[in-house]
Amino acid sequence: MKIKILSSALEDLYEGRLFYEKQGEGLGEYFFDSLFSDIDSLVLYGGIHAKVYGYHRMLSKRFPYAIYYKIEGEARVLVYRVLDLRRDPKKIRQLLKTGRTNR
Repeated sequence: MKIKILSSALEDLYEGRLFYEKQGEGLGEYFFDSLFSDIDSLVLYGGIHAKVYGYHRMLSKRFPYAIYYKIEGEARVLVYRVLDLRRDPKKIRQLLKTGRTNR
């Protein structure tokens, strides 16, 4: 499978990276690398995760984040959002429904 990361997900990753970099030097880079490693695993495991709000949801292994994606055809994974799970579930649902990046 091929993976396409949409701009909304890239913005989420960038914001998470900035947040964690403020917590400690190098932590933002570790966050970025960890989440990309999780996303890369979708080549093998795309489609096996439970659906939440109409998207497959994969939980990150090292951070409280979820990767929301859909399968397009038989050979492509589209990553829509990478969201912090410490948020209000209503806000997560709204972000997934509207596609907006407002926080």
